[in-house]
Amino acid sequence: MNVKGVAPFVAAAVATAVLLVSTVASSGDEGKSDARAFLDGRQLRIMAPAAPGGGWDQTAREMQSALRGTVGRTEVYNVNGAGGTIGLSQYTRYRGQPTELMVMGLVMVGAIASNHSPVTLSQTTPLARLTTDYEIIVVPTNSPVQSMRDLVARMRADLGSVSIAGGSAGGVEQILAGLVGRAIGGDPAKVNYIAHSGGGEALTTVLSGSATAAVSGVSELVPQVKAGKMRALAVSSPQRLPALPDVPTLKEAGVDVELANWRAVVAPAGITVDEESALEDVVVEMTRGDAWQETLRRRGWADATMVGPEFDAFMESEQRRIAQVLKEMGLA
Repeated sequence: MNVKGVAPFVAAAVATAVLLVSTVASSGDEGKSDARAFLDGRQLRIMAPAAPGGGWDQTAREMQSALRGTVGRTEVYNVNGAGGTIGLSQYTRYRGQPTELMVMGLVMVGAIASNHSPVTLSQTTPLARLTTDYEIIVVPTNSPVQSMRDLVARMRADLGSVSIAGGSAGGVEQILAGLVGRAIGGDPAKVNYIAHSGGGEALTTVLSGSATAAVSGVSELVPQVKAGKMRALAVSSPQRLPALPDVPTLKEAGVDVELANWRAVVAPAGITVDEESALEDVVVEMTRGDAWQETLRRRGWADATMVGPEFDAFMESEQRRIAQVLKEMGLA
């Protein structure tokens, strides 16, 4: 064998392999490099404008985990109260600071309207809708109410005698209760809704017998249903959910109502167009990653990623829609 003749080919092959490895590594790290270049050593902080354990807190902490590979360590902190409007009022002080993010959603839209909040979402920069989560109506397993049709029959007989426990006033749970009341021919303003600061308190109320039924997010109540503590009557989704295949939708139970509790992330007002675009890219990249996809499967959330002008239009539409529902309920 002519070693001298082979050597150039070996060298060329090695050089090609090194080039390919470098290209693949560079391609794989591109998102990380872009994100970290944008941050320039700064750390992202994410506000969950609610108490630990709820849907916004879960979303913020799942974001923290899913973003670790691209932006490094992030900080999550909680500001509780008034359906997120206390957190929102504090968040406005971060104007022009692109490293400060806040989780929000339908509950905050309702709380702003029902609490007549002087601070509104116009004082933020919408970035992306992330997920949708549906609501579930439950009763204790020892309740005489066996089905959604039983609950509807009681509501039609005496709407005020059926108490429904849920989250904050004007939130998605109260909106759902009002929509159910309207759908069965009642006055939404007369639905007997017992508001709480969180789903855990509402669960305690219904388990103690102080309320007829409770409403909360599916992801928050599935463990109690599967543990046999609660009986699921219906879900607010258009189709049955994989996590609860035996639970009918409200429409199946004869109640023409659908409602999705969406969650999103915003940035402060006053950031630049380039900063907004970079943050959108970071969030979208996160939603496409394996870690976030695993979160969706584990939590039972639906992927509802939406950014740009489409998300801006969606936010405006939702604010009008929810304001109208709450007006009918006498809450706005």
